[in-house]
Amino acid sequence: MRIIDTHLHLVYPDRLSYPWLSGAPQINKPWTVEAYFAEALPLGIDAALHMEVDVAEPQMLAETEFVLGLPRVIGAIASGRPEHADFPAHLERLAALGRVRGVRRLLQFQPPELSTTPLFRDNIRLLAQYGMTFDICVKSHELTYAPPLIAACPDVQFVLDHCGNPKIADAEWESWTVRLEAIAALPNVVCKVSGILANVAPDWTVDQIRPYVEFVIDTFGWDRVVWGSDHPVVTFFADLTRWVNASREIVKDASADEQAKLFHRNAQRVYQID
Repeated sequence: MRIIDTHLHLVYPDRLSYPWLSGAPQINKPWTVEAYFAEALPLGIDAALHMEVDVAEPQMLAETEFVLGLPRVIGAIASGRPEHADFPAHLERLAALGRVRGVRRLLQFQPPELSTTPLFRDNIRLLAQYGMTFDICVKSHELTYAPPLIAACPDVQFVLDHCGNPKIADAEWESWTVRLEAIAALPNVVCKVSGILANVAPDWTVDQIRPYVEFVIDTFGWDRVVWGSDHPVVTFFADLTRWVNASREIVKDASADEQAKLFHRNAQRVYQID
């Protein structure tokens, strides 16, 4: 089964600055496209969308321009600051690069009011004019930030990253499911099956994560889910191979059509990949 990775982070410290990586020593090193695809291609991953890596703000455009020139990177979800008045100009520059499929502004650990201002929401609405998505990345206790923003921008396609980041190591369930259902009730959002291995204990098992992935698929439906590796963050408690194998194991009883939707077909539609 072919896989398009919708959430690949690449790190090139010789070219770009990643201030936050000083607090993540396990992955604070180069992560190149060649090293990634050496592991990914035998797993069936033949293409990837690069997800912005929260570079230093002056380098946001440079990061996007650079990764779009790398092999098998078929598009980018670029970094942006919709809270700034110059966001429309930034969006124009991104559009001029070609193959920018969406924008992400990390909302996790940000003040709740960041995404509630008229300026932020007006700027997000501009994405529809360019056919670009907006990826929402929040922690599970912050999921209540998402529905008001999604509802205020009905023409924009939203993507909820990392299954909404359930705290699996703490056996979080009810609070996460209730918040996720509120998001899934909105038609203009899909959920990304990615990133959950950042929220597990080191001794995690497939049976432990299975209910979370199955709940996402049951709640959003097979037409509203996409798959991502979250590489190299996935290496905190696993590796790419183990995450791919776990994902396949969880959905092995689904039809070939359903699996194709999760692993590549929905990504082509949502991110407008040719």
